Amino acid sequence: MMVRIGGLDVGDKTIGVALSDELGWTAQGLEVIRRRSLEEDLARLAEIARQYGVTRWVVGMPRNMNGTYGPRAELTRAFIEQLAAHSGLPVEAYDERLSTMAAQRVLLEADVSRARRRKVIDKMAAAVILQGYLDARSRPSPGSLV
Repeated sequence: MMVRIGGLDVGDKTIGVALSDELGWTAQGLEVIRRRSLEEDLARLAEIARQYGVTRWVVGMPRNMNGTYGPRAELTRAFIEQLAAHSGLPVEAYDERLSTMAAQRVLLEADVSRARRRKVIDKMAAAVILQGYLDARSRPSPGSLV
């Protein structure tokens, strides 16, 4: 079954967007949306969903290192509800702790310039979030025979 899942790293100024391959195994960064208004942001995400056949969105949920939720998480929850209502697609939250640091590490190891890193970090963070989600989905559940 072909499934394409979209991953989002939602910030105040930008939204990093990543997509899975059609088998739902790997995540690749797609683009960075410069935030203008909620309506424009949701319209662009709807356009991406149509263009690429996205069947589900995964949104990085910011958590503190101790697992608690802060003010940013409340804004993200509200965005998730609005995205679900606007898109008609399932939207799941996924723990994004350390996703930006992991994306930074990948870009540093690839020797990407500081200016270029600034432009792509959000879509790389979205890819890290989505890849974590895909990996977690593909793991056998405890007690299964695999």
